[in-house]
Amino acid sequence: MRADGVPDVFRIGPGRLTAGLDSSPRLDYDTHRRVHGRLPRLPIDDLIALAELGDLRGRGGAGFPFARKLRAVIDSAGRRGAPITVVVNATEGEPAAAKDKVLLTRAPHLILDGADLVARALDAREIVVGVAHGGPGERSLLNAVHERGMTDVVRVVRMPDRFISGEGGALVAGINGERPIPPGRKVRSSDIGVGGMPTMLSNAETYAQLALLAMLGVDLYSSVGTPLEPGTVLLTVTGSARRPAVVETPTGVRLREVLDLCDAVVGRGVLLGGYHGKWMPAEAVEQAEVSRAGFEALGGALGAGIVIPLGEGTCPLGETARVARYMAEQSAGQCGPCYMGLPDLARAFGALADGDGHIEAVRRAADGVRGRGACGHPDGTSRFVLSAIDVFAEDIMTHAAYGTCGLPVRGVLPLPAETSRAKAQEAQLSVDWSRCEGHGLCAHVVPELISLDQHGYPVVSTASVPFQLEGDARRAIEMCPALALRLAPAPAEARR
Repeated sequence: MRADGVPDVFRIGPGRLTAGLDSSPRLDYDTHRRVHGRLPRLPIDDLIALAELGDLRGRGGAGFPFARKLRAVIDSAGRRGAPITVVVNATEGEPAAAKDKVLLTRAPHLILDGADLVARALDAREIVVGVAHGGPGERSLLNAVHERGMTDVVRVVRMPDRFISGEGGALVAGINGERPIPPGRKVRSSDIGVGGMPTMLSNAETYAQLALLAMLGVDLYSSVGTPLEPGTVLLTVTGSARRPAVVETPTGVRLREVLDLCDAVVGRGVLLGGYHGKWMPAEAVEQAEVSRAGFEALGGALGAGIVIPLGEGTCPLGETARVARYMAEQSAGQCGPCYMGLPDLARAFGALADGDGHIEAVRRAADGVRGRGACGHPDGTSRFVLSAIDVFAEDIMTHAAYGTCGLPVRGVLPLPAETSRAKAQEAQLSVDWSRCEGHGLCAHVVPELISLDQHGYPVVSTASVPFQLEGDARRAIEMCPALALRLAPAPAEARR
């Protein structure tokens, strides 16, 4: 790990995206050109053909074909007679991801090459790059814009460093000066994006890959990787890795080779695709091939290229419960499945980790959010949690029998520092039974945390109050006629 918090860079085979980084901490514009050569100018038809022949797909997680995005934005602009804006999503709100940070910090000109190539082909009026506010790559990117003399063409927009800020619709909203959350309805940026105009939006690595494809040509670009998924991918390897890094590897390489390079112990499993991804059991790692198809064949997902081996010595259920709480906190708060459903899911899994929950309660909570959210956050979070039930079945039985597996929760799954600070401030509702008169008003104000028993007295959840419900919890306290309700710091076992 470098002093600026950006991981080390390793590679398997010749460097493409990481070329030159073994001898330079950052490629300035002159060094970038010496390493990568001249960027051609391509008309839009040639650019679309290039993206199709190289099977270029989005590297932000969805894997959508880049050529189809180009066609969609061209069709929309043609119908409306409207100008196009090119947007680079380099926000990388996922706490476990670092590949875009590495590109921004050390190879920013590859990203700008790809964006410039698209902007010229589409005759776009502007390039907008979204970055995480205060992130390590912002200064490097701004310097790169100045080095190229593109300050009148490229605009850099800072976004809050939150999980949902990495969603494309949230980025567009932030660029438009609105609250940076997913739009709450299905809107294609190719139709309605920046300023309400057609927008070509893709991930930072995707633009960097496009630049490489244009400079290398299809044959050389496809000379590594698999025939169906040519080229290389960037993987962020953290978790139990003794040498956490961003690894560039051709597709088709065994996942075991990547993990060995980072000196990682698999332990009970590996999380693939990040916190919207899936857990993979340890035995599947030996068979896994690094590619979309390779991971999917074993029930995993490549997603944004996140690989988190769990290692030994930490509780798998406790680790998953930590992330489930974090994901509930990251709700945009604009729909029920996210605002109330994800806290329910986090509580249900937390109870399972505490040994007094039930798998069916977790499944019911997941069923309540899947396919019902205003964006993909509820679906992705439920996918992550449900995969833990499948992979850690033995641990669930152990927790049910003994209340614990005997292992601490070491925080192997990366979460932002703010989460640790927030954890110390978590609170829990409690009742002063010497005062309570059973009015039952509190259960009507915050039914997510308080129910009534057969006599009309409150039954209060022992879980910590999610941040989304803090306002309702305080209203219940204020409205209690007997002043019997309290909000106190949660005990350690409730915050685990």
